[in-house]
Amino acid sequence: MGGAAIPDPHVVVLFGATGDLAARKLLPGFFHLEGAGLLPPGYKIVGTAAEDWDDEKFVEHAHKAIDEFSRTDVTDDAWKQFAGRLSYVPISAGPPALDEAVKRARQEIGPQSRLLHYLAVPPAAFESIVETLGEVGLNGPDSRVILEKPFGHDYESAVELNNTLHAAFDDSQIFRIDHFLGKEAVQNILAMRFANGLYEPLWNRNNIEFVQIDVPETLSIGHRAGFYEGTGAYRDMVVTHLLQLLSYIAMEPPAALSAKALREEKNKVMQAYRMIDPKKVVRGQYEGYLSEDGVAPESDTETFVAVEVEIDNWRWAGVPFYLRTGKCMAESRHMVTLDFREPAMRMFPNEVQHQGANQLVFELSEPGSVTADFQAKVPGPTMELGPARMVFQYDQSFQTENQLEAYERLIHDAMLGDGTLFTSAEGIERLWAVSADVLEHPGAMHPYPQGSWGPQAAMDLVAPNTWRLPEAEFPPR
Repeated sequence: MGGAAIPDPHVVVLFGATGDLAARKLLPGFFHLEGAGLLPPGYKIVGTAAEDWDDEKFVEHAHKAIDEFSRTDVTDDAWKQFAGRLSYVPISAGPPALDEAVKRARQEIGPQSRLLHYLAVPPAAFESIVETLGEVGLNGPDSRVILEKPFGHDYESAVELNNTLHAAFDDSQIFRIDHFLGKEAVQNILAMRFANGLYEPLWNRNNIEFVQIDVPETLSIGHRAGFYEGTGAYRDMVVTHLLQLLSYIAMEPPAALSAKALREEKNKVMQAYRMIDPKKVVRGQYEGYLSEDGVAPESDTETFVAVEVEIDNWRWAGVPFYLRTGKCMAESRHMVTLDFREPAMRMFPNEVQHQGANQLVFELSEPGSVTADFQAKVPGPTMELGPARMVFQYDQSFQTENQLEAYERLIHDAMLGDGTLFTSAEGIERLWAVSADVLEHPGAMHPYPQGSWGPQAAMDLVAPNTWRLPEAEFPPR
C-alpha cells in the first residue's frame, strides 16, 4: 500500500465489541489494516459490550472471529501482536471503568494518542453512549466517533440525534458510516467520470435517458426481525445507502478531491432532490415474510422498495433516477446503470427502440467491473446490427491483493480524519426531509414470490423502460 498515509497513534473504543458486525467486519478489518502496514505502531482496542467478560475472554472471541472471517493468514506472530492490543470493559462496570481503561491504553502508547469511538450498536443506544462520552470527558478535540446506520428514523429523530451528537462533538469529529461509499468500485465512478474526457461531457440530461441504482438481495431477513420490523427496506436501504450513493453519482465536479469540496457538491445534489412522491414508490413484501420468527402476523413492513427520484438542477432536470432494493430476490447485485438516449436519426434498417443498446454499467460488488453495451455491425454482407459489450474488470487489470474492503477503507479514513466518504448532518437531515411524504403515506403493499425480481408494480414504475437484465441474459450470438 505504498504512499498511503498512516494515522496517528490511536485508542479505539469499540462499543458492541461482542456483536456480529464486530466479529465479521471490524475486528478482522483492524487485523487486515495492521497486516497491510496501514495502522500506527501504537494503537489499542478497548472493547465494551453487555457481556460480563474479561480481557482473556474477549481475546478468545476476537481470535475466533478473525480465524473465521479474516481475508489474510492468521500467523502466530501476527496474532500475538494483535492480541496484545486488545482489552475489554463490560458496560456494567460503568463509565468510570471505561475511562480508566482508556487512560491505561493511552499511557501505554503515549498521551498524544487520539481516540476513536466506534458505535457498532443499535441506533437506540447512540444518544446514551454519546452523552456518557461527554460526561466522562472522552469527547475532546482529539477524539472522533463513528456511527452505524440508520441515522434516525425520520426527519425529527435525525435532527434530535444530530443535536445530541453536536452537544458532545463537532460535526468534523462525527463519521456517519455508509459502507457502500467505501467500495473501490463506487470510488471508481469518480475516477471514470472526472479523469477521462470520454465520459464527463456525456454525464447530463442531454445524453442520459435514465439512471438506475439496483441493490437486490437473495437473503431473507434471517434473525433480524427485531431490527427490520421497526425499519423496513425504505429506511434501511433507500435513505441510508441509495440516496447517498445517488448524490455521489449526480454531483457536479468538485473543486478538489477533498472532504470539504466533495461534501459540498453532494449536499448540493441532496438539496436539489424533489420531495419524493408516494405515487412513485412501490412497496413489496416477500411471500412468507409474515411467517418469519419475530414478525407481527399482520405486519405492513416492506421488504422491497422501488423509487423514482427527480433532481431539480440544470444537469439532471427531467431525468428519472430509479432505485430498487429488496430481500429474497432472484440475485444479489449492486449495480448502477446509465442508459443513454437514442441517436436523433435512425438510419439502420433493423434498429429497435428501447432495447437499452447504449448503457454504462458499474458493478459495485467486489472486485467490481464497468460494462459498456452498444450496437455494432454483425459480420456479413448486410448492414445488420447486433448487441456488443466491452468490460473492464478490476481483478484482470490491477493487482487487487492489497485492496481494502469497504469497512477497512472507512475505518482508515476516519482514523485520518478524512470525511470524504461520510455524510454530514445537513445531508442526512435533507434525505429524511425529502422522504417525509413517503413515510407518512406509505401506500399499498404488493406481495412478490421469493426468488423473483419483485412485484409487477415495480416493472410498471419504469415502463416503457426496463430494469437492467442479469448478465446471464445478455443475448448470445
